[in-house]
Amino acid sequence: MRLPIALASLLVASGAQAAPLTYAAALDAAQRTSPSLQARALQIESARTAARAAGALPDPKIAFGLDNFPVSGPPAGRFNKESMTMARVGIMQDMPNGAKRAAERTRAQTDIQAAGAAAQVGARDVRTATALAWINLYYAERRLSAIDELAKSLDPLWNSAPSTVASGAARPAQSLEVEQMRADLQDRRSEILAAVGRARADLVRWTGDPQADVAGSPPRFEVDATALRAGLTGHPRLAERAAMTAQAQAEVRFARAQKRPDWSWELAYQRRDPMFGDMISAGVTVTLPLFAARRQDPIIAAKLAAAAESRAEAEATRRELAAQLEAGLADYLMRHDQWSRAKDVLLPLAKRRADLETASYGAGRGGLTDVLQAFTALANAQLTLLDREAAVAADAATLVLTYASDRP
Repeated sequence: MRLPIALASLLVASGAQAAPLTYAAALDAAQRTSPSLQARALQIESARTAARAAGALPDPKIAFGLDNFPVSGPPAGRFNKESMTMARVGIMQDMPNGAKRAAERTRAQTDIQAAGAAAQVGARDVRTATALAWINLYYAERRLSAIDELAKSLDPLWNSAPSTVASGAARPAQSLEVEQMRADLQDRRSEILAAVGRARADLVRWTGDPQADVAGSPPRFEVDATALRAGLTGHPRLAERAAMTAQAQAEVRFARAQKRPDWSWELAYQRRDPMFGDMISAGVTVTLPLFAARRQDPIIAAKLAAAAESRAEAEATRRELAAQLEAGLADYLMRHDQWSRAKDVLLPLAKRRADLETASYGAGRGGLTDVLQAFTALANAQLTLLDREAAVAADAATLVLTYASDRP
């Protein structure tokens, strides 16, 4: 008995010190403090910074050398007034072909697009997770308050059970049944208490507030199946896949550009003995991609396969999202139907049964155990109603925040 009481006091104490957050405030805090969103922003900044260098010429090279130094014959190994020996200093510049440089710039732009799309996916994931954490904590605390109120209202009946046994109005075994019902309700409370702790831990994780708690009411999400299906084409995960496909296509263009010749130029100043005069040399070098079948073509084929793979992955992602949406809609309809049945049928029946058993007990035609069973069933019906309401709210939030446009 003491462990649940200790857990309850711990959670109540932490809740008393917590800073309450409305639903909108929780989402705002998650947006501002999420490390994953900060990482995505840095990824975008990294891609934009790298794009400034895309397509730029390579760094020039400076060369030093000694030309025409004799290694044989009478002047071998000696500096003398040989007309061909000279010190050289020069500069060289590689000039990649224009298609390759354009492909580099295109690839850099697709990197920025991919980083931006990943940031949109991350923002939607954080928003959805924060919303679910807030909703779960809100309903967990409501269930905890409800079960405490129910237990308090049942205390007089539970406490009167021993006296009914002593008076002979109930059999001794019935008092054990009363204790069993009481223990079952306490077990239910322990489960709810653990749910409060888990939900609060999730909310702390996403908002960054170590003492986060909920305030206010959750928003109402209107689940419009037609609108959700129509908006699926604009889902951030599909945009991310499209950006990845564009990256793969940019890699194909870069690989194809490797088949075009590159060239470079160089200019050198050569210092000789003053009696012969100094010299200047200039030259151009051109690459010859003559063996493309063994060099460039296999790389192009590999990049084409990667691009086809990316397109196939994009289609797989579209089908996955469509299937998940339909499954989510089916679950939502089922849980909404169950919630309506609990509200309109099960709870009224449990209340009616409790009233009838109370009337029978007052008229001397029923026992206390029957009354306790009826009120325990009423308590379970009320908790079931909250459970199903919470499930409907969580499903609606997941559907709207995952598949609809960006809105609270």
